[in-house]
Amino acid sequence: MEVFITESEGTMTARLVGRLDTPAAAEITQEIQPLLDHAEGTIVLDCSEMAYISSSGLRIFLTIRKAASAAGGHVVIEGLSNEIRQVFMMTGFLQLFEIK
Repeated sequence: MEVFITESEGTMTARLVGRLDTPAAAEITQEIQPLLDHAEGTIVLDCSEMAYISSSGLRIFLTIRKAASAAGGHVVIEGLSNEIRQVFMMTGFLQLFEIK
């Protein structure tokens, strides 16, 4: 799993590439810290290149959402594949996030 974070006009965008499985979730915890540090704005999670998400990966998304909610920001998820959208639907995540 690779995470590429960019910032533009107060919006933090994280492009997630690869499989967000349990080992990857543990590895990217440090990499997502800039998102948590700037959670007062908009955070965009670009999942168009994400191939898989595990429950540990979903927990990362919840951590980001919690930080944004506490700081007055919000999270937008874009580029979900049909398979990952199904996981989000089955787990109720479609109702927790703004999906584009």
